[in-house]
Amino acid sequence: MTTEYLNHIGGEFRPARSARWIDSTDPATGEVWARVPASGAEDVDDAVAAAAAAFPAWRATPPLRRAALLRAWSEAVLARSAELAGIESRDNGRVLRETRDADVPGGALHIQYNASLADKITGDTVHLGGTALASTYYEPFGVVGVVIPWNAPLAMFFAKVSGALAAGNAVVVKPAEQACCSILAACELFERAGFPPGLVNVVSGTGPEAGEALVDHPGVAKLHFTGSTATGRRVTERSAANLKNLSLELGGKSPDIVFDDADLDAAAAGAAAGIYTGGAGQACVAGSRILIQDTIFEEFTERLRERAAAIRLGDPRDPDTGMGPIAFAGQYRKVLSYLESAPADGAEPLFGGRTGAAAVADPALAGGYWVEPTLFAAADNRPAVCREEVFGPVAVAIPFGSEEEAYALANETDYGLAGGAWTRDLNRAHRAIAAIEAGTVWINTFRRIHWAVPFGGHKQSGNLPANGVDGLREWLNLKAAWIELG
Repeated sequence: MTTEYLNHIGGEFRPARSARWIDSTDPATGEVWARVPASGAEDVDDAVAAAAAAFPAWRATPPLRRAALLRAWSEAVLARSAELAGIESRDNGRVLRETRDADVPGGALHIQYNASLADKITGDTVHLGGTALASTYYEPFGVVGVVIPWNAPLAMFFAKVSGALAAGNAVVVKPAEQACCSILAACELFERAGFPPGLVNVVSGTGPEAGEALVDHPGVAKLHFTGSTATGRRVTERSAANLKNLSLELGGKSPDIVFDDADLDAAAAGAAAGIYTGGAGQACVAGSRILIQDTIFEEFTERLRERAAAIRLGDPRDPDTGMGPIAFAGQYRKVLSYLESAPADGAEPLFGGRTGAAAVADPALAGGYWVEPTLFAAADNRPAVCREEVFGPVAVAIPFGSEEEAYALANETDYGLAGGAWTRDLNRAHRAIAAIEAGTVWINTFRRIHWAVPFGGHKQSGNLPANGVDGLREWLNLKAAWIELG
């Protein structure tokens, strides 16, 4: 039986005005299991109007009251944690050990963290001498739009919406149509937590319809977009027409550098987790370029092979599953295209590469979008699989000689989201932090993100810090005031 999820607008659940629907496919089986509204501009108009009506009272709500409501929302999320995690695992193939044990409880803690910042929004006083005095104020934008990606919808939803609400904004969310069931299911928790109707609205639909309507809407003062760099460029071009305040969290092609003095067991475990397990490489920070010192290249790639062979592919809702499928058919075809073109482009297959039924043992999952952990080898960054974001369990091992060569290879990319290095040398660790051109650098770990630590990209990976105290300011407008005292 197909499950039906509805938009959440003005505190009510309703279908799209067009009465059209989008099928949601279980990526583990390839079968349709749910449907969501195919919303358009008229639904976005309704959501923006509801948010605009709710904003004045929310802005006037004392910060400690906002914080209390956010904490109530967090508790409501935790009470439904198992159910929401199960929906997400079925909808986008993310394994239960990440949705249940990390995404949902971590999202609830992120809500609590942002709640703790609600009453700490302060400005500065600038003494100019004489009789003049200036002050700075941080104020909410009003109605903000949030576009959520399909790879980790709930974690993103909790993080972005709680930050916007803590800052005093009203919100309209457009989740990715490929995986939005968990977000739509979570919407009933807003009113249960005590939020006023219309404060948070969620409208599902495609990018060209609902997404572009949100970007173009004159009633949306700010837009936060998380997704690919290519789509981020299109969002930037469209938002230029109304000069909307824009925050972008975009893609990456993150280098994971392994020096020959590293703890190779720890590095192999970290590199495998950084690209294969959990989200099947469908993460903007995935360590898809593994740069290995030439003195240990063969040894380390063999360790990676052993780690990859031990990863169990299977039903994402099975707690013993280590890696799930690609999230939807379109992304599956994209990953397959890289697997097919990489050898002719100069990348040598080292292991993996099986897809579909050949990649998974359970016959019941033969129709799913499966790609086993795969590793290529390349001499440099020239092959497309080394330069472009595959967004799947596909990595490339590239050898290097000197430390300087490692950093040159790491930085030879248009992206700058994250990177890492494995070494026992403390001086080298500090050199790596300084040398890698990215918003986040990990030493002897990888793919770690925390709500209290700023996270954002350099180059074409985005333009903001999310998370932490700095991240709250993305939801606030800066105002300066002058007072003449004389």
